[in-house]
Amino acid sequence: MTNLTLKQLRYFEALARQGHFGRAADVCAISQPALSMQIKELEESLGTELFERGARQIRLTSFGEAFAVRVRDILRSVDELADMARASQNRLVGRLRMGVIPTIAPYLLPAIIGNLTRMHDGLDIHVRETLTSKLVHELAEGRLDAAIVALPVSEPSLTEVTLFSENFVLVRPSEDEGKPVPNREALREMKLLLLEEGHCFRDQALSFCNLPSALPRELMDGSSLSTLVQMVSAGIGITLIPEMAVAVETRSASVSVARFPHLQPSRTIGMIWRKTSPLTKQLLEISEVVRQSAVAMREQHDLLPSSLRLSG
Repeated sequence: MTNLTLKQLRYFEALARQGHFGRAADVCAISQPALSMQIKELEESLGTELFERGARQIRLTSFGEAFAVRVRDILRSVDELADMARASQNRLVGRLRMGVIPTIAPYLLPAIIGNLTRMHDGLDIHVRETLTSKLVHELAEGRLDAAIVALPVSEPSLTEVTLFSENFVLVRPSEDEGKPVPNREALREMKLLLLEEGHCFRDQALSFCNLPSALPRELMDGSSLSTLVQMVSAGIGITLIPEMAVAVETRSASVSVARFPHLQPSRTIGMIWRKTSPLTKQLLEISEVVRQSAVAMREQHDLLPSSLRLSG
């Protein structure tokens, strides 16, 4: 067997992950024929097929599945060698692969990226927005350096750093402005709009309302906080959103926003990364930038026009 190349292994890993030559070629920034040729050469070097090729999709062979596990370990180790070199420098430079959950990304990312690029001009930031479960998986596989999520994640292999906490607020149709804010017991009897399954914010809202995950039929799901707020504006129901989303999501919606008067639902936001990461020192610095960005955004919220401030 001739020597395998890192390039071939990265192409193989991309194809194994995407399950499609065209998409994998796009990820690798090469043409599809070039990718196909590299995979064919890799299979010839190994003396066995790695993929079953169908008319519309491909899948790993049994050997390909075992091979993929070892390849990911190899690529992660190679990436960590590069991280060690970066960690030896006195400043943050190079690629930073950051994951963020959808209920944070639209509201906090602009400030985070702006502050990081201003403070570290050699930093090349790549952002991945998806659900916590996927971010944790991609961290474990070495495809991300760190992620901003709601804590706790409770993965033994990951470091968790608490950044800040924020409350949830109640969003109702504008005609409910000034009405008493319902307590948790009353919320259970109302038409509550929630994010679809998989979002940790959904689970947090259900927990506050003391509702089971298997929801009754009158409760409705949405794909984003923006969708939920617009549904409330249309008079379909009520919802909960985090405070950081208020300024963005209520600007073009006819809704009323209020705090809960007594027991306030909240979440804790933090950063996570692999305990084995050579970039731990740098990631701690980045986590402080994230925390300061959130504090500055909260202070800016206090200066918003009265029409966008929270009542209660």
